[in-house]
Amino acid sequence: MDIERSKPMKVFISGKMTGVVGYNHNEFNKAESYLQHYGHIVLNPAVLPIGMERHDYMVICYAMVEVADAVYVLRNSEDSIGSQEEVRYATAIGKKIYEQE
Repeated sequence: MDIERSKPMKVFISGKMTGVVGYNHNEFNKAESYLQHYGHIVLNPAVLPIGMERHDYMVICYAMVEVADAVYVLRNSEDSIGSQEEVRYATAIGKKIYEQE
C-alpha cells in the first residue's frame, strides 16, 4: 500500500543530514508538507535544534520512531549511518517502512 492511500498515521521522517548542506532540512520539510497533504501527523527531526551531540539526536529520534506508526525514508539515505540505524530499529519493533520514490 502506498503512503498516499493509507489511513492517516504518525510518520517519522528518516534521511541523511550529516554532510548535506543545511543538514538537508529543505528535503525533510518538503517531505513533511507532502505527508501532511495526505493527512499524516509528521515527526520531523529537522525541527530539532542544531548543535547537540549525535547521541542526543539518536535518543530523540528513537523516541520519535517508537511513537510513530511508520517511517518515511528519504531518497539517498543509503549511506547515512543514522538513517540506517533508525530503519533497523523501526523494523525491529514492527513499524511500517515507506521509501520516498
